[in-house]
Amino acid sequence: MEKKLAVGAIVATVAMWASSFVVIRAFAEELSPGPLGLLRLLAGVITLSVMLLWLRRGRARLPGRRGLLLGAAFGVVWFAVYTLAFNWAGHFLDAGTIAMLVNLAPLMIALGGGFFFGEGFPRQLFAGMAVSLLGIGLITFAGTTGRLSLAGLLIALAAAVLYAVGMLIQKLTLRHTDPLTATWIACAAGVVALLPFIPQTIAEVGDASAGSIVGAVYMGIGPTALAFMFWGYAMMQFPAGRVAASTLSVPAIVVVMAWIFLAEVPPALAIIGGVICLVGVAIVQWRTPRRRGRGSHAEPTPDRAPAPA
Repeated sequence: MEKKLAVGAIVATVAMWASSFVVIRAFAEELSPGPLGLLRLLAGVITLSVMLLWLRRGRARLPGRRGLLLGAAFGVVWFAVYTLAFNWAGHFLDAGTIAMLVNLAPLMIALGGGFFFGEGFPRQLFAGMAVSLLGIGLITFAGTTGRLSLAGLLIALAAAVLYAVGMLIQKLTLRHTDPLTATWIACAAGVVALLPFIPQTIAEVGDASAGSIVGAVYMGIGPTALAFMFWGYAMMQFPAGRVAASTLSVPAIVVVMAWIFLAEVPPALAIIGGVICLVGVAIVQWRTPRRRGRGSHAEPTPDRAPAPA
């Protein structure tokens, strides 16, 4: 039952994260990266605080010092710095291209999972890396043609690195506390890290449209508070690399959403490069089922759950 709930949590998270790419792109011109990130995290921490008060009846169960430090580091890296890079990329690139580049993170997470969590180094790891690098090369070449911004490509790649580091720190944090508490600590730390943007936020909110404010609040409630809590639950059930593999579906969802709501599609060469990148990530994440004996049916390895479709 827990595994089924974890798969459902992953599906809901992937859908909410995909929508965030479109929201960022839609309102990137109205709110700067800092104010947008601060509004998002404020909405997230308020939502998480209400959930903690309701579910825990006002009794917070904070982890020890190590858990608090890890949770704060997770929040600063992923909720604050990653959010800034993610928002900034929306000023230069279309939603689909950002999604394809950010979703190189599962490959990086697979490496980190092998180094730090003993999740192993599959033989296809380096083959997948080579394929993904070819994809990055095509996307970069699309940037040199003037169809994409090279600055935007570098910012999106930096966001992918921050994504991977943040998820690995989250995995460590979850050894000391539950997903809801870990997400609340991280979100609060992210808000503190973005407090220097308060004056700019006050200035920009006065001129921003209602849609941009609603979009920022939605990103705080959905893609931040709920999605990260769901993601943390899934991380407790499956290995980090396998959970990260589920984000392979995000770029495709984003491209469809961006086409419907924003009428934008990445350049053809960038789409080809993005598909190649995702093939490389898929190669890394592929697991060959073990067989118990001759003529037996293939079964998944006991400590690895198949990634959701």
